[in-house]
Amino acid sequence: MPVWVALSLVAVAGVASAAQGAANGELGVRVGEPTLAAVVNNLGGTLLVAVGLAVLPSMRTGLATLRRARLPWWSYLGGLGGAAIVVLGAYVVPVLGVAVFTIAQVAGGSVGGLAVDRAGLASGGRLPFTGPRIAGGLLGVAAVALAQVGQPVGELAVGLVLLAVAGGVGVALQSALNGRVSAAGSAAAGVAVNFLVSTPVVLIVAAVAGALAGPTGAWPDAWYLYTGGLLGVGIVAGLVVGVRSAGVLRTGLALVAGQLGGALLLDALLPGGPGARPAVLVGAGLTLLAVVVAGRRARPREASARGR
Repeated sequence: MPVWVALSLVAVAGVASAAQGAANGELGVRVGEPTLAAVVNNLGGTLLVAVGLAVLPSMRTGLATLRRARLPWWSYLGGLGGAAIVVLGAYVVPVLGVAVFTIAQVAGGSVGGLAVDRAGLASGGRLPFTGPRIAGGLLGVAAVALAQVGQPVGELAVGLVLLAVAGGVGVALQSALNGRVSAAGSAAAGVAVNFLVSTPVVLIVAAVAGALAGPTGAWPDAWYLYTGGLLGVGIVAGLVVGVRSAGVLRTGLALVAGQLGGALLLDALLPGGPGARPAVLVGAGLTLLAVVVAGRRARPREASARGR
């Protein structure tokens, strides 16, 4: 798949991610337990995977191929990164605020994307540290920080900030490992493995937190609040496609660009929303620029210096 097509699909997945965050956040508020929203999200995704197993030959064939691929066991753990960011978001955002959490997550994703690309954990092989790639990662973080100007800031607890950064690294690892699995099997198999790994972890965390005892409020009737799993399947599929074509760093930046674009649409269209914010628009544009910058080739002098 051409890189620009893959990154466009990732940006669309980013819009879905913004909608998923809004739906899960609202559901958590309505039921009085944020972790229950994560449970509903993952159970919905797992249900869709079960339907996919029944109707998609590519998923069944891909999973059968994986059994013969003999990948290292850790290749199948990408779903842990997704579970981590969902659970962390439920507990960290109320303390730090959305702005600080988002900036810290993107910072971790940029550092993690550079690292896993350099280590060659994804299916595309090793991608070296270069000036353009480092500049693209820094520009992406700066763009997100600009987009969060004016947002409320919570308690700046260093430990929680570091947890948010670790969550961003986890998302980068999730993208890389799911891409590795999909390359050995199929994209549909990569999505299936992600949810089969992440959902039990989310359920265990919810059980430990006592969330499975039930909501403190009533389950809402609004159907769109239960679409997190459907959107999650689309997000994971977009990341799988992007990583195979463009690497983890650029895929992560394209996802963020889509998230900011989706946030802009939600702010403008939802009743009672704050309306279109110029800072978010500029941040989305700068993040797209970061995707372009990170994809530029290193200058010959820089490349020869790395080769020494």
